[in-house]
Amino acid sequence: MTEPAPNPLEPVPENWDRALAIVAHPDDLEYGAASAIARWTAQGKTVVYTLMTSGEAGIDGVSPKECGPLREGEERASAAVVGVSQVEFAGFADGMIEYGLPLRRAVAAAVRRHRPEVVVTMNFRDTFGPGILNQADHIVVGKAVIDGVRDAANRWVFRELRDDGLEPWGGVRAVLVGGSPEPTHAVDVSDSLDRGIASLREHKAYLDGLGNSDFDLEEFLESFARQAGARIGTRFAVAFEVIKFGDF
Repeated sequence: MTEPAPNPLEPVPENWDRALAIVAHPDDLEYGAASAIARWTAQGKTVVYTLMTSGEAGIDGVSPKECGPLREGEERASAAVVGVSQVEFAGFADGMIEYGLPLRRAVAAAVRRHRPEVVVTMNFRDTFGPGILNQADHIVVGKAVIDGVRDAANRWVFRELRDDGLEPWGGVRAVLVGGSPEPTHAVDVSDSLDRGIASLREHKAYLDGLGNSDFDLEEFLESFARQAGARIGTRFAVAFEVIKFGDF
């Protein structure tokens, strides 16, 4: 008995100009979303990255004190490949992020500071699919992004942000969740996947630290892009779960 074909995906609307990507670690965006970001920056859109950690616990053989700056540098180089020049690091502890008010406040502050129409984050669900567990930092950051977008629009939540000149921003129209096991939309990356792959290659120290010399990152990204592309009718695509906050 053959399994039913996956449901078709809708194209992500692109009638917007500013996006903010908020994720836990350097390299999170590069496992797919960066290919979409490359497409958007080529269209003239502005995309800013906010990384909640510096990924300092990500390389077993490198101390956090040395690893953090190393991975920050790799992320900045990676972002530049896909047309992103502004990369921020919020300073939360890698591997130990807790869901709570400090994390929500950091998200709300970033949203108010950059005033995006679209926010990009990563999978906040417990798994990436059957038998594939998600990681704790991804889960809590993704959840905090959803809540922090709402907080950013409410002048009576985190009132101290207004003292810092960060006025409420309710202009986020949607959050795009990459890596979700429940995607609803996709972005055609047939002309930008190569830049997404190149952006992941910039994380050389991290990839070397994984110790998996047989890992073919090009085929890895292409395989997922082919699957998503088949669901939207293009050669390659990146899938997102779209959570709407307004007209989108």
